[in-house]
Amino acid sequence: MRTHTVIDSPIGPLTLIGDDGALCGLYMRTRRHPPAADALGERVDHGFAEATTQIREYFARERDRFTLPLAPRGTAFQLAVWELLRAIPYGRTCSYAELAGQLGRPSAVRAVAAANGRNPLSIVVPCHRVIGSDGRLVGYGGGLERKEFLLRLEAGGGQDALF
Repeated sequence: MRTHTVIDSPIGPLTLIGDDGALCGLYMRTRRHPPAADALGERVDHGFAEATTQIREYFARERDRFTLPLAPRGTAFQLAVWELLRAIPYGRTCSYAELAGQLGRPSAVRAVAAANGRNPLSIVVPCHRVIGSDGRLVGYGGGLERKEFLLRLEAGGGQDALF
């Protein structure tokens, strides 16, 4: 049964969507591709304790990897891209072109960017770690200011960013 809850975070409210014990969505309040209202399920205040704990640990710099059961829904290509996103180490970045190359489809940069933009599990599946080939911050559904915040958080919060 699909349910959702909303938790506070340093980057604003986060909507967590669960289905049968797995996290299938984590969305920021303002987002380029929000879930449809009927995809949220009933709002509840229980069932998200582990996800909430891990997200709070992440923002406190006490966690650099999520160990939650995940159930994202997408095309085979999107799922492959999202799996590659999970392999980008905490505090590191890579480009859309590098991801396309890892998929064995170096000309699919735009398709990789589109899949990245449709990632339903922001932060947990770290699409914020993907940057332009020239090192610029580009293309984040939650807004570039949030992307910069997350990258600085992972870089230790200092002024020296990784991009």
